[in-house]
Formats: sequence, C-alpha cells, structure tokens
Amino acid sequence: MKYFESHAHYDDRRFREDREELLKELLPASGVSHIINIGCDVKSSEMSVRMADKYDYIYAAVGVHPHELYDMSSQTIEKLRKLSEHKKVVAIGEIGLDYHYDTHPREYQRFWFIQQLRLAEETGLPVVIHSREASQDTFDIIERSKVRRGSIHCYSGSAEMAKDYVKMGFHIGVGGVVTFPNAKKLVEVVEAIPIESILIETDCPYLAPAPNRGKRNDSSNLKYVVEKIAEIKGLTPEKVAEITKKNAEDLFLK
Repeated sequence: MKYFESHAHYDDRRFREDREELLKELLPASGVSHIINIGCDVKSSEMSVRMADKYDYIYAAVGVHPHELYDMSSQTIEKLRKLSEHKKVVAIGEIGLDYHYDTHPREYQRFWFIQQLRLAEETGLPVVIHSREASQDTFDIIERSKVRRGSIHCYSGSAEMAKDYVKMGFHIGVGGVVTFPNAKKLVEVVEAIPIESILIETDCPYLAPAPNRGKRNDSSNLKYVVEKIAEIKGLTPEKVAEITKKNAEDLFLK
C-alpha cells in the first residue's frame, strides 16, 4: 500500500536526531509515497521548502498558524507570496483560528486569517485550515472568501458542517484522533462524508494514533488511520489508501 501524508511537521525539533534517517529510508520503506510538510511561520515554511528541494516525495505548504502571529505584517504576507512561487509549494497553510489557547486576540486572528485566504485566492493555491474551538467563525470566514479548495485539517467540527465543507469543495483531514476510544464525533464525520472527500494525515509529531498514543508520531502510523477509516466505511485498507492518495494528488498536485 502507498500512503499520501497530507499534513506533517518534519521541521519540528523532535525530529532533529533522526530526521534524515526517517525521510531518506524509513518512511519510504513504510509505503509513504508523498508528504506535505506544513509551515506554521515563515521559518518553518522556509524549512519546508528546503525539505521539498531535498526529497522528491516531499512538498511544502507555507503559512502562519494562528498561534504564531507575533510578528505578522504585510511584509510577512509578501514573504509567503515569494515562497509560494516555488514549484513544490502546493498550498497556503497552516492558517486559521484557535480559540482554545487564545494566544492572540480573536479579532487579530480573524484579520490575518482573512489576509492569508486572500493570498490563496491570488496564488490559486489550495489552503490547509487549522480550526480549534472556532468552528463557526472559521466556516463563515471561508464561506465569505473565494477559496473553494483545501484541507480542513484535524477536523473537529460536526458531521453537518463537514458535509457543508464538502459541498463547498473542501476535503476533510482525518488523523490519529479517529482511532481514539472517545472519537465518536469524528467517526460520525467519516460515516457522513464520501471517501472521495477524505484526506489522511498524522500532524506528526503530534496526535499519534491509539497503538502509539502519547509517543512521537510519524507518517508510518498512517496505516492505523487507514485501517480505522476502512472499518468505518466497510472498505479494505488497500482501497482507502488508494482513494485518499488520489484525493490528495488531485487537490495538491494537479
């Protein structure tokens, strides 16, 4: 089986010791055929582009996460715009809203979310959306924008809203959380939307699936996500891996 990892953070310091071994040998040997490495600020976006240059199967998303808006300015947007011109930058992200920690005032978060959505509109790139405890505001802002392609990463909203996102043209990112015993809400989402609208992801090094919960996550754990989706959908893991790979290729690489 081949897996398309739609959301990873291999620039994270937790991969410092073995990043090279993982990316060069272990992950390809585990069937990982593609990785989108996701930027959270300018520095991690730049590192994502460098990794994409180094490894054929890695691509980059560039953006500023709602936790990382400390030095955000129009100059930051221009830096992201310049990075987005790279041939292996395939999305604007990780962008969105996070009302759980409220690291920055909500109005400030919304303003810069809108500015980065406009950048996606201008570049024609899909988006990678972060939304935590901000489901309705995130949806409303996206709906008012012209962006209609992207991944709603680590989806935590309702099944009804997931169906509304799918109608708008978006894909739903499903990761290790779906394997947790208390993941009833996400299981309902997977049941409610077509397999053609699902992307698989790890968000590594975070959110390792049930067999490895609490440990550092990496893309070799995608098999557990695929197995759980297959169980929910009544499909074989091979079919889920095949369809989600095509979904991600169609979104990010065409």
